[in-house]
Amino acid sequence: MTIETREARQPWKLLAPSLTAITLLLIIPLLFIIVYSFWLRTSTGADQVGFYLDNWQEALTDPFYRDILLYTLKIAAITTIVCAILGYPAAYFIARSKGHKALLLLLLMLPFWISYIIRTMSWINILGVSGALNTLLITLGITDEPIQMLYNQVTIVLGLVHFLLPFMILNIYVSLEGIDTTLEDAARSLGATGWQSFLEVTLPLSIAGLAAGGLLCFVLAAGTYITPIILGGPSDAMFANLVFEAIITQLDWPLGSALSLMLLVVLGALVIVYNHFLGMGQLMKGLGK
Repeated sequence: MTIETREARQPWKLLAPSLTAITLLLIIPLLFIIVYSFWLRTSTGADQVGFYLDNWQEALTDPFYRDILLYTLKIAAITTIVCAILGYPAAYFIARSKGHKALLLLLLMLPFWISYIIRTMSWINILGVSGALNTLLITLGITDEPIQMLYNQVTIVLGLVHFLLPFMILNIYVSLEGIDTTLEDAARSLGATGWQSFLEVTLPLSIAGLAAGGLLCFVLAAGTYITPIILGGPSDAMFANLVFEAIITQLDWPLGSALSLMLLVVLGALVIVYNHFLGMGQLMKGLGK
């Protein structure tokens, strides 16, 4: 074996463990799901092996699935916008703080030490009929009876923002940390105000982190099913809930596989469009400064 051949194989040897893990944990299961989506669920409860388009025809033509998919994308978009609005000031404060940055980052990471389900269910104790907020309102005499605050679209967004906000803040923080602060000083020395310096220098240079955080929050929000189950009402199901219902409750693996692939394709298409306009390479470049 020549030296050139050995050097050419060296990168593949280094990548072998990660490629093996990706193949076993992602590609092969995805191939199983694709195959399952073309099987057929019979009236006896058994899966009929073959190549049938019934599941795909139902998923693509039934307005029920289309409406819930659009609702899911709307909830994900609203959640992402709220996370961006709330997350940027917090990330900016942490990035520009002096002396307490490590403590602030530790506080930001604390929610990850608590189960996502527990964090979501905690809103029931806060917003429920006998929760802390209703108890406070009644005690202060603002209302005479409990207010129904749970099980609607607002509480779903609230729960998702509670879950995803740290991801947004961390992405923006990394981007802000890579900005040379002397650029802001230079802008001020040329006559720009603090607000103008932020709009003309800091914000454009931190767009990469904001865009990466937005993409992450949108995809995670669109694929969630725990939050709508706990905080949503009967009419607030998201698309992942349909997949859960088909596979776990109805044991209809073929239909559940088709629905999960449908969501995967839609989100993948949105990521491609996102990459086309923003450039994933530019996002990684911005986050890697």
